[in-house]
Amino acid sequence: MKGRPELRGRAARLAHLLPTGRAQAARTPFVLLVVLLLGGGLIGLLVLNSALSEGAFRLDDLQRETKELTDEEQALQRDIDAYSAPDALQRRARELGMVPGGDPAFLGPDGKVKGVPSAASAARVPLVLAPEALATATAPPPAAASVPRSPHPTTPGR
Repeated sequence: MKGRPELRGRAARLAHLLPTGRAQAARTPFVLLVVLLLGGGLIGLLVLNSALSEGAFRLDDLQRETKELTDEEQALQRDIDAYSAPDALQRRARELGMVPGGDPAFLGPDGKVKGVPSAASAARVPLVLAPEALATATAPPPAAASVPRSPHPTTPGR
């Protein structure tokens, strides 16, 4: 053995356990591999953590948007329920000049008329007016009624 002093006894047995120069050279690629794997793992964990954080922020935004849309849907449903309530329908029908219908007649599968139909009882003459005229129809006529009017009414903004 060159470069090593001659050992005896217990020291000689322990010297066989120590790596030689050639074994030291074989260990270097293994250490580099382990360091690269650990570094790659840490970088991978960092990228994964960033992606999860981004996904959590996106999920939070989507949950907030879902809550806002749910609130809007509930408000619209309340409006629909208010407009389709029987008393609201009856009030709007009377505003349009509609009256309750009379007794109906029915047609059987054989084509015969069953029942005696009756006309709708009009408590007042139905009058259908434009929405602009509804406000003026209930108001008293103006004192200056002698103002000449154009035969062609103009629409604002035209």
